[in-house]
Amino acid sequence: MKVSVFGLGYVGLANALLLSQNEQVKAYDIVEEKISMLKNKKSPLEDPEIYEFLERNDLNIEFTSDFDNAVKFADYLIIATPTDYDERKNYFNTSTVEDVIKRALEIRSDATFIIKSTVPVGYTLEVQKSFNTKNIIFSPEFLREGKALYDNLYPSRIVVGENSERGTEIANMFKSNTRKEKVETLLTNPTEAEAIKLFSNTYLALRVAYFNELDTYAEVRNLDSKQIIEGVGLDPRIGSHYNNPSFGYGGYCLPKDTKQLRANYENVPSNIIGAIVDSNTTRKDFIADQIISKNPKIVGIYRLTMKANSDNFRYSSIQGVMKRIKAKGIEVVVYEPTLNMDNFYNSKVIEDFNEFKELSDIIISNRLESVLEDVVDKVYTRDIFGTD
Repeated sequence: MKVSVFGLGYVGLANALLLSQNEQVKAYDIVEEKISMLKNKKSPLEDPEIYEFLERNDLNIEFTSDFDNAVKFADYLIIATPTDYDERKNYFNTSTVEDVIKRALEIRSDATFIIKSTVPVGYTLEVQKSFNTKNIIFSPEFLREGKALYDNLYPSRIVVGENSERGTEIANMFKSNTRKEKVETLLTNPTEAEAIKLFSNTYLALRVAYFNELDTYAEVRNLDSKQIIEGVGLDPRIGSHYNNPSFGYGGYCLPKDTKQLRANYENVPSNIIGAIVDSNTTRKDFIADQIISKNPKIVGIYRLTMKANSDNFRYSSIQGVMKRIKAKGIEVVVYEPTLNMDNFYNSKVIEDFNEFKELSDIIISNRLESVLEDVVDKVYTRDIFGTD
């Protein structure tokens, strides 16, 4: 197959590299610097498998900033542009997706699109109607930040929102490029595929929120959170996975997807979905209050990223905690080696790690890393199991 991918963030780049094993791929992005890096086999993202694939010489992929050429080239146009949540409109901003569709249809009226960007429930049918084409298909992604290509090589499932011969062809195209012996494949209606994506991520957020609230209870009651979580997890119906307390769920997907699902629940009776969103705010309030109660003069933020081996701190929960502490007039300093700036939201960024440790009265870290062992008495974290 000939495939063009539009948008080379985690989703787009992972899909482009995955498919280039057996398909012919053009990978497009509007950012010239990113295209230049990729042409020179340098990854703009932290992802071990992406590093590995970029070093290979047997992949059939071309990185380009020529939109027209990418459109004319392909049998399928994969859209993986960002769809941030618009707090004011209470809805995903899907303008980047529509821009690709509009521009591509002006070049080729028969273009066929596979949307990998996360969209609201009901979106695919709406854009099919507004652009007067049935050639728009939604196929959700289920990947982790920093493990995007790995999760495409070893997918939990492949979902295509079209139950047809074309849907089967698309599913088989992705499936034939995986390394997993048996991959569950599901062909659904387009709206159901959209719901699968949002309900999956909201359940993951629910699990994070649940164990965080358990941890809050344990800390307030002066109980051993680890003992309780281990005992709860031994029930096979619950399991000992995805249960490590944190400062709240964050990252690019969970905050926006939970809010979008809540918005989709308008006029539908519900309690849980809204509570998941609210619980994340409550957790960050609690964490901040715990730190403020210790009366520090200077609080050090160790890493803004959500997890180990990641360079993305967009919507990270520790930023919410940081803002609450600063609002109380407490000085906050930041250690984040991926930042190339002197200040981050009016907080000083300290490049020297030893200076950072010495200066901070309390160091807050969403995940406890070995480099903090010599100042562990200063560290505030809720990391119990040392996992993401």
